[in-house]
Amino acid sequence: MSLESSASRRATLIGATTVLNWALLAALTQLAGPVPPFLLTALAFGLAFVCFMAWLRLRGESLRAPLRQPPRVWALGVGGLFGYHALYFIAQQNAPPANAGLISYLWPLLIVLFVALLPGERLRARHVVGALLGFVGAALLVGGDVSASGSAVGYVAAFACAFLWSGYSVLSRANRAVPTAAVGGFCLATAVLAALCHWLFEPSRWPQGIGWLGVIGLGLGPVGSAFFTWDVGVKHGDLRLLGLLAYFTPLLSTLVLIATGYASATAWLVLAAGLITLGMLIGSGWLRVPIRGTRSTD
Repeated sequence: MSLESSASRRATLIGATTVLNWALLAALTQLAGPVPPFLLTALAFGLAFVCFMAWLRLRGESLRAPLRQPPRVWALGVGGLFGYHALYFIAQQNAPPANAGLISYLWPLLIVLFVALLPGERLRARHVVGALLGFVGAALLVGGDVSASGSAVGYVAAFACAFLWSGYSVLSRANRAVPTAAVGGFCLATAVLAALCHWLFEPSRWPQGIGWLGVIGLGLGPVGSAFFTWDVGVKHGDLRLLGLLAYFTPLLSTLVLIATGYASATAWLVLAAGLITLGMLIGSGWLRVPIRGTRSTD
């Protein structure tokens, strides 16, 4: 195995841990309690920045060099982190949560498609089939909660979520020379912008008691270290495989909610798990399935 291949696999593995992190997002958000979304974002990203600074201090490194990035890099980083969360909140508030969540979760499929635009990449039928199977599996997890209500604002914001995060991930790949440490600066900027939005648009409702454990968990995991591991994965790993693996996030998230008592098991769970797993196996090439128009050895 070449050093380049070994480094790519290691980066893919690091990126894949992000899926486990994001699977805790819903449960930790529930634990945090009824905290306004922008305030919760500001607290979680602020904590993520503080922890990152402490980590740099222990390593004897400075944040100055990673923060010296061109405006386009800052626009991409802050736009991805803050823009996605802001649009997601708008979607959740103006469309049924299940509808908004499902539409915004088009981003793994879009990543698989958009990777073909990068130099040296090629889109194959198995990539599309695998991504579509994963999306169908994710849709089954929503089940009967989908409705026909909601405003155009909510649906536009949900679609914008999907395009923004998939675009951020693929463009990060194109900017792989930017050090992952720069994500620390993006977290700080996101925390400041979220705090400003909270001050302008939301009533204050701080976490209470055990709710602070939820905030700390978010800042350490799905709204903290997850963005650093995702950055490593999308820049140096197999981005298409990470897009397929991302479909395990809603599945694992549902299992965590069931295990913690925030949700109950449904009849669709096993079928959804099967489709998501099958999609990942086909899309990654680990399961060779002849697809019309392609060779089974592709």
